[in-house]
Amino acid sequence: MVELVAGLIDVFADAPLTGNPLAVVQGGDDLADDDMRRIAGEFNQAETTFILRSTRADRKLRSFTASGAEVYGAGHNALGAWLWLAEHGELGPLATARTFRQEIGPDILPITLETLGGRIHGRMRQASLRLSEPLHDAAPLATALGLDHGDILPDPGPRPADTGAAHLMVRVHDARTVDRARPDAAGLLAVLEKTPAEGCYVYAFDADNPGRAYARFFNPTVGLWEDAATGTAAGPLAAYLAATGNLPDNALAIEQGTKMGRRSVLRVRLTPDPELSGTGTVVLRGKIRL
Repeated sequence: MVELVAGLIDVFADAPLTGNPLAVVQGGDDLADDDMRRIAGEFNQAETTFILRSTRADRKLRSFTASGAEVYGAGHNALGAWLWLAEHGELGPLATARTFRQEIGPDILPITLETLGGRIHGRMRQASLRLSEPLHDAAPLATALGLDHGDILPDPGPRPADTGAAHLMVRVHDARTVDRARPDAAGLLAVLEKTPAEGCYVYAFDADNPGRAYARFFNPTVGLWEDAATGTAAGPLAAYLAATGNLPDNALAIEQGTKMGRRSVLRVRLTPDPELSGTGTVVLRGKIRL
C-alpha cells in the first residue's frame, strides 16, 4: 500500500470555506497518468494538483479535473500548490520575498512567495498574451449563454485570449447580466469548438471603478461547469483589456464565485506579462492510501 500526503486548500480565500478549493497530492512521482486521473475523480474537486520533482525547475505541477482532463496554465491550480508547500514549511523562511520556478506543461514560470501580515501571499507570473481571431458572430454565443444578443458588448468583443490556457473573453453590460447567464452545455461546446478556447469567461466592469470586474467562468470542454476562481482566465482577461486600451492602470481586481456562494477576489497586474496574486487557507491535510 502506498500513502501520499494530500488535502485541500481554499485558494484566493481570506477565510476557510471561501475561494476556490484545490485538492493537492504530494509524492506521486511514480503514479501513472491513469492513477492521477482516478485520484482527481476521488477528490471530485474542480482541479487536483500533483506536486512532483522536476529536472527543469523547483517543482513540477500536473493538474487534472474531476472528469480526468489535464489542464495547464498558472492559475489557482498552481498558486494553491505553492501556498500548500509554504504553509507546511517546505520552502524555508518567507519573511522576505523568495522566487521559485515551476514547471507546468512546456512552460517554466516564476512564483514569488512572501509572508505579509502573518499570511503567506503568492505572486505568479503567467506567459505572454496570445490572441486568436475574434468571434465575428456573437449571436450563437449569446444564445448558448442564455442571454440576449444585445447583452454582449463589442468593445472589446468576444475573443480567445491565452497566457497559459486559452479562454473566450466575453464582456457584458453589468454584474446582473453576468448573473443572468444560464449556459446550455451543448450550445456552449459548439461555440467553443470553433475556436482555440477551452472555457468561457463572462465579465462586466464595475460601473464605479474601471479597475474592478465581476466574472463567472464556464468550461464544459473539460467537464467543469462553473469555477469559483480561475487564474488562467483572470490573467489573459487583464492582458486583453490592456491590449485593447480598456485597462489604463494595468491592474485589475476580479470578483468571481459569488453566484456559487464561494466569493473569490483575483488580483492581476501587468509587468508587462500578467502577474496573478492571492493567498489561501489549508482546510484539510492527511494521507491518501492506494
